[in-house]
Amino acid sequence: MANGEIMLVILIIVGLIGRSPIIATAASLLLVLKLTALDRFFPTVERRGLELGLLFLTVSVLVPFASEKVSLRDVTPLFTTVVGGMALLGGILATHLNGKGLDMLRADPQLIVGLVIGSIIGIVFFKGVPVGPLMAAGITAFFMKLIDWMSKSM
Repeated sequence: MANGEIMLVILIIVGLIGRSPIIATAASLLLVLKLTALDRFFPTVERRGLELGLLFLTVSVLVPFASEKVSLRDVTPLFTTVVGGMALLGGILATHLNGKGLDMLRADPQLIVGLVIGSIIGIVFFKGVPVGPLMAAGITAFFMKLIDWMSKSM
């Protein structure tokens, strides 16, 4: 078994243990592509997969608007209440961190294993909820920037 296949099997096992079906499914899909000699599609998946995933994520988040479960009247408090303002600020901060996490994962894709194992520890011991490696990468990128800043100021 090649190194890449072993890593994918490890990610499948880690995803299953950590109750992260997204990780397990993604690694399984890539393993199937690799074992069926369809790995020639890896560059396309790498280039366009994230965009496609973000598209579906955004569509799923916008469904309440399309189905009229959320109206303009429901959105107005976002701009007139403290809780709404904090929600806007939280969204801004989260997307900024996610972008930094994405940059970090592109530069060091091997970090995904640590992020997944960290997520498993969070799920098992701290009753956390797996939301995906991108947010974990964003928080990691923030910590790395903080450590870098602290080491330069000493």
